[in-house]
Amino acid sequence: MRALVQRVTRASVTVGDEVTGAIGPGLCVLVGVTHDDGADEARALAAKVWHLRVFEGADGRMDLPVEAVGGEVLVVSQFTLYGDTRKGRRPSWVQAAGPEQAEPLIEALCDELRSLGATVATGRFRADMAVSLVNDGPVTLLLEVPAP
Repeated sequence: MRALVQRVTRASVTVGDEVTGAIGPGLCVLVGVTHDDGADEARALAAKVWHLRVFEGADGRMDLPVEAVGGEVLVVSQFTLYGDTRKGRRPSWVQAAGPEQAEPLIEALCDELRSLGATVATGRFRADMAVSLVNDGPVTLLLEVPAP
């Protein structure tokens, strides 16, 4: 699994005219699933996101996780994170898992985050979503489990 994690002051997902998920300060997590991913990767990625120390402590250093600052997590499925652009001008989606595999793993990731204590908002799987966010810092990190 691959996640693009952004520290945000706020973020939301809209489908049509409906806001399907919104958070205040916390993390916006765009998640891609590949063919070899399973429940173990979902659990590992959830733990990595939840314990990622990207919020500033009293000394001004980034050493606090989202939990410590009372932040929320917005999870958005993003198959394009597995787009391969090494050849030509059109991305290949061969590495991205199909929706029948990806959707339950995204749900497992969200469930695991909730079990760790996170307040989780989501987008809508297979929908044309508009993601709006204010990146704080900016802080943006690419996470992968297992690590490449």
